[in-house]
Amino acid sequence: MRATPRGADVVAVARRRPPDDTARLAHGTGRRAALSVRAYIGLGGNLGDVPRILREAAERLAAVPGTSGLQLSTLYRTPAWGRTDQPDFVNAVARMDTDRAPMDLLNALLDIERIFGRRRSALADDHWGPRTLDLDLLLYGDAVIALPGLSVPHPRLHQRAFALVPLLELDPALSIPGIGAAADALAVVDRAGIEALG
Repeated sequence: MRATPRGADVVAVARRRPPDDTARLAHGTGRRAALSVRAYIGLGGNLGDVPRILREAAERLAAVPGTSGLQLSTLYRTPAWGRTDQPDFVNAVARMDTDRAPMDLLNALLDIERIFGRRRSALADDHWGPRTLDLDLLLYGDAVIALPGLSVPHPRLHQRAFALVPLLELDPALSIPGIGAAADALAVVDRAGIEALG
């Protein structure tokens, strides 16, 4: 869920959408898609009782209107990434089907973050710093999206073992649009220190 330059737009939308729905969803203005899209959400945090927070956040994700079939990966303890002077993280990935437009789904994720005390900031320290809960829209069908405030696939997904490991647990054959097989991406990144929690 990283910002992109103003004026950027959706490069491609999920192929399962009918042509008459593409234009309004391309601009993030549509509230519902005619057909369901499979979305993958990254969950993470390193402040508080993180396993409990992630499980409760997953319950809230499952209750978001316009979504169904949520499955949560195993929780993984992972070394801090980007800034290493902080506690280890706990990460997971949730898979769900949704008929919500990408920006509408993102706003639902941000609402859930706020419920758990997350306050996003433009400060550099907040970028990779400690947080109670981080929810990232990793994939939205096979869409490639560039909107202000939303880039999908997540820009660094293919570089992050803490996201790729749980992602591949849910879907071993998954492909990242514009990158290729997620398994191939995981094969070339450092996955040291990633430990499944019981």
